[in-house]
Amino acid sequence: MRIALDVNGGDFGLKPNIDGALQAVKNLPHEIILVGREAEIKEELRARGISELPSKLSIVNARQIIDMAGEPVEECKNKPDSSMMVAAGLVHDGKADACVSAGNSGAMMVSALMKIKRIKGVARPAIAALLPTYSTPSLLLDAGANMDCKPLHLLQFAVMGAEYVECLLKIENPTVGILSIGEEESKGDAAVKDTVPRIKKIGLNFVGPVEGRDIPTGKTNVIVADGFTGNVALKLYEGTAKIIFQMLKDQIMRKFTYKIGALLMRNIFKELKVKMSADIYGGAPLLGIDGIALVCHGKSSPGAIYNALRVGADLAASGMVEKVRARMERLKPEFDAVKNELKPAAGEK
Repeated sequence: MRIALDVNGGDFGLKPNIDGALQAVKNLPHEIILVGREAEIKEELRARGISELPSKLSIVNARQIIDMAGEPVEECKNKPDSSMMVAAGLVHDGKADACVSAGNSGAMMVSALMKIKRIKGVARPAIAALLPTYSTPSLLLDAGANMDCKPLHLLQFAVMGAEYVECLLKIENPTVGILSIGEEESKGDAAVKDTVPRIKKIGLNFVGPVEGRDIPTGKTNVIVADGFTGNVALKLYEGTAKIIFQMLKDQIMRKFTYKIGALLMRNIFKELKVKMSADIYGGAPLLGIDGIALVCHGKSSPGAIYNALRVGADLAASGMVEKVRARMERLKPEFDAVKNELKPAAGEK
């Protein structure tokens, strides 16, 4: 696989991106394409004692950089030669099998839509985030791309999420739930209540509405939500994990006997920290675009970048996009029916 990496994306600039890419070149069989300002990339490599590029590493020059805090559409339109836009363009042109960026997530979505385009029939792409749970990881989507969603969007998120889990986690017929305020189908907002009866009809292993407290237990393999709710759930999840570890550390430091106990349990703590880390998968894919693109956290470590490159290659090799495309085509009559049923009557807004 050939993976294009936006080396200028992220809060920390080139360093973690290049370090992650070098890890990938060392440990993976894939070619990594560094996309960014060529002179700066070569200078960063020379600082690491690398004067000649390894055989699996190449550079594509891109002069502009997307501002992390910039307005996504304006940034992408005004900076066509940015590292993010060029990386997405490599996927569209067939010169890369996937692209990865820790840059502006909104701009990454826009660049993917502008360059790679949507899969035919997909109303809106979604950001899909894998969450560690008590059992197997659960996929949450949308994790922040679409603030207001209609039943058609939630329905398609469920389909795309199920395909992703089957391809990446190798779980056959994954369970699917829709995030709500109760397990009863009569609860939730209008979009959730309208989606539930329709999602039952499209052949997914749908278990019904799930509550926020069900997420850490791994009750379902896929959790569907609008982007606003999903992003709040994701950030709450991340923040809770961090504060629990900090509270545990503070308590351990209170007494000498606690420190001895913690020393005896250090391997357990290490394993738990790894299991709860988002770095395991590195980034969240944009499901619904006609190619593989992963969005990483702005503060991604080299390890997170490495894992994002690995996952990007795995997804490209799995044929996930082709499988989503095929299922979307197969379910087109059901999606068209939903659009027609919920279409406003003449004169209505």
